[in-house]
Amino acid sequence: MTLNRSSLPIEIQKLIIAFSSLPGIGPKTAQRLTFYVLSQNIEETMKLSEALRDVKKTLSYCQCCFFITNEDNTSSCNFCIDKESSSICVVENIVDAITIEMSGIHSGSFHILHGSISPMNGIGPENLKIDELMKRIKNNSTNEIILATNPTLEGEATSMYLSNFIKDNFSNIKITKLAKGLASGTDLEYSDFNTLSNAFENRTNIN
Repeated sequence: MTLNRSSLPIEIQKLIIAFSSLPGIGPKTAQRLTFYVLSQNIEETMKLSEALRDVKKTLSYCQCCFFITNEDNTSSCNFCIDKESSSICVVENIVDAITIEMSGIHSGSFHILHGSISPMNGIGPENLKIDELMKRIKNNSTNEIILATNPTLEGEATSMYLSNFIKDNFSNIKITKLAKGLASGTDLEYSDFNTLSNAFENRTNIN
């Protein structure tokens, strides 16, 4: 069981709350992490603090693919600069892009939306990097858009919106979607290589 927070110093309470705000971290895990940090020497704790600070202070988003970059010129980044732009794989987040990239099943470019359409959470198309995707398609010799959103309600809604939006604006673009086989309600990052590879190889045309 978790401790009664009111009996703890305010600094400990604040750290538990901060850890609890992270995805996948519940109250018990947040409490364990807090007391682990407390048990470490000051040098190790400062390393963690500095790493967190540097991530927020020195990193930004590439203005082409919206991957993370530490470069001053954000018009492109090492993740996208040498990739073929004729095929763009659209994903919800950076982790999904890394998962597909590491699998080696896609040699083209990526575009990271930074989320999915979720009216319940107040996230609409205007909150995602959709306008930026449209600009990329317009300014590049793109032949195919691969919709690789997660097989969740939000992911499916995002995929449907993108498909209709692209078809309305670019009649010559081939639009494909990952084949069925990915478990419904799961994220791409948890898919094994064979499942992900089959979903890519057997992707369906939705024009």
